[in-house]
Amino acid sequence: MLDSFSSFDLSRDGVRLHGKAGGRGAPLLLLHGHPQTHAIWHRVAPLLAERFNVVMMDLRGYGDSGRPEADEGHVRYSKREMALDALSVMRAHGFERFGVLAHDRGARVAHRLAVDHPQAVERMMLLDIAPTLAMYENTTEAFARAYWHWFFLIQPPPLPEALIASDPARYVRSVMGSRHAGLGPFAPEALAEYERCAAIDGTARAICEDYRASATIDLEHDRADILAGRTLDMPLRVLWGAHGVVGRCFDVLALWRERAQDVTGGTLPCGHYIPEEAPAELVAEALSFFNATPKD
Repeated sequence: MLDSFSSFDLSRDGVRLHGKAGGRGAPLLLLHGHPQTHAIWHRVAPLLAERFNVVMMDLRGYGDSGRPEADEGHVRYSKREMALDALSVMRAHGFERFGVLAHDRGARVAHRLAVDHPQAVERMMLLDIAPTLAMYENTTEAFARAYWHWFFLIQPPPLPEALIASDPARYVRSVMGSRHAGLGPFAPEALAEYERCAAIDGTARAICEDYRASATIDLEHDRADILAGRTLDMPLRVLWGAHGVVGRCFDVLALWRERAQDVTGGTLPCGHYIPEEAPAELVAEALSFFNATPKD
C-alpha cells in the first residue's frame, strides 16, 4: 500500500519516527488513530497527494515508530511530546506552517500541536473526537460501554500489557471489529499491517502509556489551557461518523466551540473509522476545507 510515497525515518530525542511522504502543493500532515498506523490513509492519501504535499507519520508507540520506555508521569507519551514529534517531522520536510488532518488519537495529538504551536498549524480537520477533557468529564454508561478500552488501558501495569501481548491480533480485531461496521471496511492488507505492528515488542506497553497519559498529564495540560483562556484561532473543522459513538454521546460542535473560535463540522455516513469507511466523502471535505490548488 501507498507505494507511490517515499518512506522516511527520522529521530527526535532518540525516538524513531517513521512515515511516508509525497505529492505536490501545500503541506498537509496526516495523523492516525488507535490501534492503527499511517496505513489508515491508504484510500485517501493518493487522491490528496494530487493537490497537497502529504506527510503521514506513525505516532510514537505505533506502527514502525519508536516505543520509548514508560516513565512515572507518563510524560513520554503525553500528547505534548507527540505534538513535538509531529512538528519535528514537518520541519524536517521543510514545512514550518501546514494543514493537519487527524483521526482519533492522532486528532488528540493535533489538538495539542495547535494549542502549543499555533504558528505552525494553518488549518485543522479532526475526525471523530470531542476534546479529551470533555469526554472524560462527561462520561456516561453508554460511552463507557462502547469505549471500554479507554478504561481498560489506563489500569496499572502489567495486567493490560500482558493481556494485549498475549494475542495482539485478537486485541486489534476486538477493538476495531466491535464498532458500527465490524471488520468489513478494512482492506485485508491494511488489517494485516495493523496486526503486524501490534505484535512488535513494546507495543502493548506503548498503547497503555498513550492512554494513561491521556487520563493524567494530558488532562493537566488541558485544564491549564482552560484556566489560561487559551483557545484555537485557526479554522477548525470537525467531522464524526453518523453511526459512531462520539456523536451519540456528546454535543461535538458545542464542546469544540468551547476550545476554538472558528469551528464548523458535521457527520459523514459511516462509523468511527472515517478514512476507511467514507474515503470519498472525506477527500471531498478535505479538498474543500484546505483550499486545494487546482492541478496545472
